[in-house]
Amino acid sequence: MQKSAPLITPVLIAGCTILMISFAIRASFGVFQIPIAEEFNWPRAEFSLAIAIQNLAWGIGQPIFGALAEKMGDRRAIVAGALVYAAGLVLSSFAVSPQAHHVYEVLVGFGIAGTGFGVILAVVGRASSDENRSMSLAIATSAGSAGQVFGAPVAEWMLGFMTWQGVFVVFAVTILAVLVMLPLMRAPAPAGRAVLEQSMGDALQQAFRDPSYALIFLGFFSCGYQLGFITAHFPALVTEMCGPILPGGVLHNIGITTTSALGAVAISLIGLANIGGTLMAGWLGNRHSRKHLLAGIYAARTVVAAAFMLTPITPGTVLLFSVAMGSLWLATVPLTSGLIAHIYGLRYMGTLYGIVFFSHQLGSFLGVWLGGRLYDLHGDYSLVWWIGVGVGAFSALVHLPVRERPLAAA
Repeated sequence: MQKSAPLITPVLIAGCTILMISFAIRASFGVFQIPIAEEFNWPRAEFSLAIAIQNLAWGIGQPIFGALAEKMGDRRAIVAGALVYAAGLVLSSFAVSPQAHHVYEVLVGFGIAGTGFGVILAVVGRASSDENRSMSLAIATSAGSAGQVFGAPVAEWMLGFMTWQGVFVVFAVTILAVLVMLPLMRAPAPAGRAVLEQSMGDALQQAFRDPSYALIFLGFFSCGYQLGFITAHFPALVTEMCGPILPGGVLHNIGITTTSALGAVAISLIGLANIGGTLMAGWLGNRHSRKHLLAGIYAARTVVAAAFMLTPITPGTVLLFSVAMGSLWLATVPLTSGLIAHIYGLRYMGTLYGIVFFSHQLGSFLGVWLGGRLYDLHGDYSLVWWIGVGVGAFSALVHLPVRERPLAAA
């Protein structure tokens, strides 16, 4: 009897570690919204635009780093990403104008691309057996959520005894430290003569001609819009719009006495709930239609987001929303990346997923920037929130016509 391939491998462990640290830093940027705006007396839109540019640069950089990994090697692409990430953080710590933050966040965004899902998931996918691939991608994705669990609270904690500039420098050192995991990042080359002979241009042309690829591209937009807005603005929304934390309550008794602290905890709780949600999505992705699972996740997000805004915002509803949205948060990533691998193969998965991820980051840019812009115009986040509800419903519908069968190699 043939022994089954192991699920937990050195590649998976190393990939999870890199994603965890990269996303811990990335998920903390919403915590800096108010401190930076107050220090320089900027409108909310200024640092929001910096975060939005970071997300857009991440999207632009994702297919670039995916192609670099496939042409020059995965580990070289990861090293380049970590160096650019650290440079962007250090330079941002010296920035004293909105324009400087806008420019340096381009570097941070490219750094996230080099140490994020596009490169890491492609390596994990190639290193996994067919029966373990969906679950391996889910575990790696959930590692990003694990980073989110402690990223925002650690940033909030460090802001208690150092400046935001000092926190950025500490983060830069931390992202460079993950490079010690690189010796473990070894994945086999794709097998099969037809796969090896297919050029990147052929693979891209094949995907671009396929209507299903366009539908997946469009559907990932709302995921980015919702995640980008919530990561960047939810701590501030909770700080300003949530009801007070009453003395004697559970939250107050465990040390969460301000809505500012609750906002950071909410981001952490979203990440914590998402670990379970993403693992469940990976498990279901091996057993059920990925496109139907994606449609269901987007529909559930739409309902959860609408219910949150239709009820009074209290500490209790913030916690309930965080758990519900968290369980759906990155559950789309292993399903979307797995769907691309299933339809178009593993050889150019990094590049093809990177292009689809650009749509995600276009949505993220819009969600982050509109959040700041509409806040400055209207004084709250209600309008941008309802736009997110609408695009979520759109994504639920657009996945249904996807043709979920492997596309024959050209």
